[in-house]
Amino acid sequence: MNTAVFELRREALKEELKARNLPALLVSHAANRYYLSGFELHDPQCNESAGWLLITADGDDYLFTDPRYMDAARQVWDEKNIGIYAARKHDEVCAFLKGKGITSMGFEPKALHLFDYDKLSSLVQLTLTENVVESLRLYKDDEEIRRMEESIRLNHELFEYIEGQLVPGKTEVEIAWEVEKFFREQGAEELAFSTIVGVGPNAAKPHCIPSETKLRDNELVLIDTGCRYLDYNSDQTRTFWVGDTPSDRFKKTMDQVREAQQVAIDIIRPGLPFVDAYKASYAVFEKAGVESLFTHGLGHGVGLETHEPPSLSRGARGVLEAGMVVTVEPGLYDPEWGGIRWEYEILVTEDGCRVL
Repeated sequence: MNTAVFELRREALKEELKARNLPALLVSHAANRYYLSGFELHDPQCNESAGWLLITADGDDYLFTDPRYMDAARQVWDEKNIGIYAARKHDEVCAFLKGKGITSMGFEPKALHLFDYDKLSSLVQLTLTENVVESLRLYKDDEEIRRMEESIRLNHELFEYIEGQLVPGKTEVEIAWEVEKFFREQGAEELAFSTIVGVGPNAAKPHCIPSETKLRDNELVLIDTGCRYLDYNSDQTRTFWVGDTPSDRFKKTMDQVREAQQVAIDIIRPGLPFVDAYKASYAVFEKAGVESLFTHGLGHGVGLETHEPPSLSRGARGVLEAGMVVTVEPGLYDPEWGGIRWEYEILVTEDGCRVL
């Protein structure tokens, strides 16, 4: 992605910082760091960081990392504004900041370890923030949408392929491996998340972990999967019937789920409250007397992360706006029988929406 894109995003963040009266923001969340700089979309593991950004409201911006990432940092950032730390990370970072006259900053509580917070707060004034960068990431630009559509294209191709692999005797684990192999062979960088495969009653677990449970003839299987391609994620769910003749219950439940999905898609447009999309789907299930089997929200944002704002749920606050990408994925789950979920990704347009 052109480095000018990242510069424009940082300029937009600076305006947001001024509006919130924040002199600077320490960006520790990996997806936010990448969104603003193009540097390292992932951290090495959950208890390590590839680095921090410091974005100021009125001055220069800085990238802090350790020697392992020095060359990668130089590829995306002005070397004079790169700080390389070693064992005394917190002291070195704060000494650097004080040398630049920075004595206070906002931080991202969802992505800063308590250990880091304790160390930093003894050296610099920290202000809690919420969704500052995420408020910018809500709106996908043309290049982001292009990349997401390419990722979604692979998802569609995967489902066309995998349906032919669903034969009696194959285990959930084997199906999940077929999914991962397909994505990687088609050029995906990685899975967007661990593939969910649920056969029969296991499909009633919305986040079922694949097991050695085998497909049987005349049974359903739910597959929820996605890939990361060109740095952006896809996320889609389909529920298949293995056998020639779907059961009456499968057909009825599928019709209810698809109707609940369509009524929400039909009303999605700029200005629609997040919760109203959820309520529209819920009303379909309520009318059929099966609302107790709908156990999760209607959808969520997708982009650099598989789950990101906004949320289409019972407790969601806010309204849809053009440029947002959300999933619409109603489902019905009966532990004694199974579950059906059907998921699309939707782009909110200037006058409505379209399925990606």
